[in-house]
Amino acid sequence: MKNRDNTGWIFVLPATLVLGLIGLIPLITVINYSFFEIFILDTRFWVGTDWYTEIIGSGRFWASFGRSTLFSVLILAIQIPLGIAIALCIPREKFWVGITLAFIALPLLVPWNMIPSLWLSLLNPDTGILGRLFPQFGWPADWKLSVVHTWAVIIAMDVWHWTSLVVILCYSALTTIPAAHYQAAAIDSAGPWQVFRFIQLPKLYNVLLMAILLRFMDSFMIYTEAFPINAGGPNGATMFLAVDLGEEIKAFNYGPSAARSVIYFLIVLTVAWTFSKAQGRLDRAEAA
Repeated sequence: MKNRDNTGWIFVLPATLVLGLIGLIPLITVINYSFFEIFILDTRFWVGTDWYTEIIGSGRFWASFGRSTLFSVLILAIQIPLGIAIALCIPREKFWVGITLAFIALPLLVPWNMIPSLWLSLLNPDTGILGRLFPQFGWPADWKLSVVHTWAVIIAMDVWHWTSLVVILCYSALTTIPAAHYQAAAIDSAGPWQVFRFIQLPKLYNVLLMAILLRFMDSFMIYTEAFPINAGGPNGATMFLAVDLGEEIKAFNYGPSAARSVIYFLIVLTVAWTFSKAQGRLDRAEAA
């Protein structure tokens, strides 16, 4: 058995070291802060794991966790099937492919901090296009007082912004399917569902795992897009984990904020590890 050539690591080592330092130093600092009661950064008192015990035992944490989990589940349930459907509908002609993909990718180019401002302007009842149109379908002018309407805005905003990523990932996988597979399916008189089930879907497994992981991590810790919409309201209905953490930081509760950050990091790390294991099993199954 030939030895593998690992010289390629030499080229990525500088970037790995830089990213490691950028991520590791702040992480160690946050973990250190999570064990202290901090009045100012130069005045702190050791409290051990008290903050972790308090957070894990609080209903506030579990309520925020439930909201974030529900939001991520809804996002994945909408964006993954929608992304696959759009990718399947993209024309195969070279000229139209470039135009279509460029148009689909436009929302990804909008900065995160501009997304809520854009949607709030569209929903403005006096000047926004949607704000003038939606009242005809029962959309209230005071929609921020409604839990359902506030959730609908945040979900629609996220779907508009990030479905493009799923579409591009799925389309890139679909383009790797040899034309001979489709020809064989046509000879066997396979229907559209059979083609999707036995030819297209197996090619999408790997990219779908990646898309689900990326979209889960981002939606689970949503803040920049969600907070400006209704600041966690109405009545805390959109107080997601990251929004709750932001409120702690604004209150200068550095110790509890650090502990919350560590807990959230461990949650996301656990999910990423689970997906990594699933990806490994899938690769081994394909190799077999």
